[in-house]
Amino acid sequence: MRVEIWTDVACPWCYIGRARFARALAGFAHRDEVEVVHRSYELNPDARNGTTPIIDAVAAQYGRTREQQVAREEHAASEARAEGLDYRIGGRVHGNTFDVHRLLHLAKAHGVQQELLDLAFTVNFADERSVYDRRTQLDLAVEAGLDRAEADAVLADPEAYAREVRADERLAAELGAGGVPFFVLDRKYGVTGLQPAEMFTRALEQAWEAHTPAGA
Repeated sequence: MRVEIWTDVACPWCYIGRARFARALAGFAHRDEVEVVHRSYELNPDARNGTTPIIDAVAAQYGRTREQQVAREEHAASEARAEGLDYRIGGRVHGNTFDVHRLLHLAKAHGVQQELLDLAFTVNFADERSVYDRRTQLDLAVEAGLDRAEADAVLADPEAYAREVRADERLAAELGAGGVPFFVLDRKYGVTGLQPAEMFTRALEQAWEAHTPAGA
């Protein structure tokens, strides 16, 4: 059985949602027969890298006051910490995640996509270092197990793995994704948004029943 997960490393709900799904999968009886595929999704493809604090940028984007956005950040931090995740508030900056997604496809080709994705989320939310900085991206690539020169060459070529990122995003649109996190189980069942681990447990069980022939 295959589970496809669309996420963006700029998305706090993806950071938390992945942890909840992982918890549900760990308790799933058939977990060793589940293939997890990570796919790309850009929450804000028009974003530019810079130094604008994420709180100010998102507040302006959605017409919220700074106080309202801080409250949302505090809520996200509380939800993250309940999952055992570190989440800091105030130091993240706004940026474009396209290059991170391209590197994640390079990592997928080398079998270390999960490692790089975990590192990118941790740097962004737990460490509050800019995941948009090229040197940081290269350091993470190496830490995940990629060759620095190859990763640097990918970042230097804007077309490298661009097609793969766009294909993931087109597929998400075709499947009706309006945002992330977006989970699709065997192309039959979808789970979107921040859901409790119990929801994933039920979805896995339901998808497994449909996936497995009667009596198998």
